[in-house]
Parts: sequence; C-alpha cells; structure tokens
Amino acid sequence: MINRLLIMLLVAAALLLPACGNPATSHLKQGDALFDQAQWDEAIAEYDKAIENDPKFALAYGKRGWAYASKGQLEQAIADLNKAIELNPGLAEFYNYRASVYRGQGQWDLALADLNKALELNPHLAEAYAHRGWAYSAKGQPDLALTDLNKAIELDSNLADAYYNRGLLHNSHERWDMGIADLTRVIELEPSNFAAYNDRGATYSNIGKLEPAIVDLSKAVELNPKYAIAYFNRGLVYGVQGQWELAISDLSKALELDPEAPLTRRELARAYYGRGMDYGARDQWDAALSDVSKAIELNPRFAMAYSIRGQIYNQNQEWEKGIADLTRAIELEPHFAPSYNNRGSAYSNAGKLDLAISDFNKAIELRPNYALAYYNRGGTFQLKGDIMAAIADYNKAIQLSDDAALIDAARQRISNIQKAMKPGK
Repeated sequence: MINRLLIMLLVAAALLLPACGNPATSHLKQGDALFDQAQWDEAIAEYDKAIENDPKFALAYGKRGWAYASKGQLEQAIADLNKAIELNPGLAEFYNYRASVYRGQGQWDLALADLNKALELNPHLAEAYAHRGWAYSAKGQPDLALTDLNKAIELDSNLADAYYNRGLLHNSHERWDMGIADLTRVIELEPSNFAAYNDRGATYSNIGKLEPAIVDLSKAVELNPKYAIAYFNRGLVYGVQGQWELAISDLSKALELDPEAPLTRRELARAYYGRGMDYGARDQWDAALSDVSKAIELNPRFAMAYSIRGQIYNQNQEWEKGIADLTRAIELEPHFAPSYNNRGSAYSNAGKLDLAISDFNKAIELRPNYALAYYNRGGTFQLKGDIMAAIADYNKAIQLSDDAALIDAARQRISNIQKAMKPGK
C-alpha cells in the first residue's frame, strides 16, 4: 500500500511540482528514491530540504507525511497531511493518504470522511474505494464494504489492496473459497506479499487443509522472518497435527518477536501442555511434569494444566502437591468433574477420607454417569468401614462403565468383601 500511494502522488506531481531546476524539486526526487528503499529518516531529511526551499510545496508535505506514517509516527504524519491539504485542497490523493493514517489509528469515521471527499474529487480513484470498503468492514457494514471493494476492482483489476481487503471480508463471513481466490489474486499481483501468504495459509487451516496452510505460512516466514503472526499461525497448525516440537518452536519465535502478545503466550502454553500429555501417554512422567509446569508458567490461569499436573503428582504419590494443584484447577474451573475425582483420590490416599467423599460426591453431581468416581468413592467407603455403601458404589461403577479393566477391578473388590464377610473369616 505504501508504494502504491507514493505512485499515486507521483502521478499528481506533474501538476504540483515547481519549475524544473528548482532545488525543492531535486530534494523531492532524492527523497522519493530513499523512500523507495524504505530509508524513512533519510527520505524525511530530503523532504525537509524541499520544504525549506519551497514552504508551500504541498507534495513535499504529503510525501513527508507518508514517510512519518511508514515509521509509525502517526501524529506527525497527520500534521503534514493537514498542511498538504491546506495548501492544495483539490487533490483527492491527499485525502486518501490521510485516510490511511486515520485507519492506522482506528479512527474510522475520520477515515470515511476523507475517503468520501477523495471520491467526491475523483470518482474514479480505485484506491479510495478499496480503502473505504475496508473502513466500512471495520464499522460492521459488510454490504457497503463489498460494494466498494467490487467497485475498486472494476476500476482497476490489478489493484492488490482491493483483492486483499475483499479476501479478508469474505473470510470474516466464512466464505472461505472466495477468500482464498482473492488472496491468490493478491499473490499473483504481488508475489512478495507476505501478509497475503499468511492470510491464505490461515484460511486453508480454517477449512482443514493443513498441508497447503503450512506451505503458505512457511512462505510468509521466508519473505518476512520477523512476521510474528505467521509463526503463530504455523505453530497452531503444527499443534493441530500433533507436531509439538515444531509448534513449540514456532510459537516461541512468535513470542520472542512480540513479547506482549497474550494470545501467543496462551497458545504456547497449550503446545507445552499437548506435548506433556503425549509424554504422559507414554508413561514419561518426568518429561510430562516439566512440560505441564512450563504451560502453567506461561499461563498461570490454565486450569487443565493444573488438573493434569495434579494427576501427575498423584501418580508419583506426592499427595499434598496433587491436592494443591487440583484445588487451583477447581478454583479456575469449578465445573470440571475429573478435578474433584482426582483430588478425592489424593485426599483418600492421604487419609483425609471425609474430604475425599465430599469431592467424589461433587464429581458425581457434576457428571452423574461418572463410573470412576463411583469406584473411587466405593474404595473410600470401604476404608471407612461402610461396606454396604462401598458395594453399592462398586455395582454402580460396573453398571455405568464400558472400561473392562475398571469393571474387573470393581467385581474383584466386591468379591473380596464378600469373602471377608463369610462366617469364620
């Protein structure tokens, strides 16, 4: 968009440039060359000199404003564009230019006002339709947005910005195939547009086409190795594939590039959690404990991570640690029955039988068909000497469960109780 806007101003330059040989014109051209190389400070210095030589040189103010915008110095950009418009209020491109800065500030009403003015001055300015379409989309007016974006493409079938904005609009309404088509057109027009590769990759991911998603997101990273969102999106895809090492690597890179991104931190926590779960499934408990602990470090409100770490501590017979983590899990997510069941098991093993019964009761209240909670409560009743309650719970576990091992264990306990109750025992 930056280069396109600069080209727009160059087109207008024939009407705005001072006479040939004027030093202001020379500095303007030098500034443009530096701008094309993304040397913003050097370009600004040349535009400064152009303005020093001709304080009413509207085009120099306009271009310096966009150089400031490219540096993220939006207030300075607005000041220069205001001056450019004051000096030449009849040039549509200046309003379009300023609208882009307002858009960067999220000032959509001001952006729309400028774009309306730009189109009043030049009804054939395709870029203004493209930008107004995006502004309408941001304000929740998708029909007006689509109309403007279609008009922009009608006026200029090679306008990448219009296809890009329309592609994002289609995606926001889950018209995935249309979004992919528009983003593909952007890539045809601008093969180095890393944002288009990222967004098309994310779209492929949304429709379950994970391999094309990886290809596109990898291209985005290749084109811009500092593009955090592409690492983030690729990390999510790797996570869906269960490729936890790659997911952790990409999400860690995204967090390194954008340390203030809370969503990245949470997703990285999920990746460590996922790898930890895989380690647990292979009985690699130390590795599982390390990864789940890392997940909690990254996201201290990750209820499931506390719940799983509590289970791991139970597995290691570290009952008090298990109770502490499961208590935290319950504080964060009070409706997750397994946390109560697992804390009940820890309480039971720690000899806190009444607390255990209370937790098993809560687990069953939340999940009435929870066979394992009935089995565990039966075991605790048995430790308390309430044999009839224990048998009732074991029978209930047998009735509810489809786990052959749990059914066999419950039957064996009932058999053991019955043998112990025979006369002479």
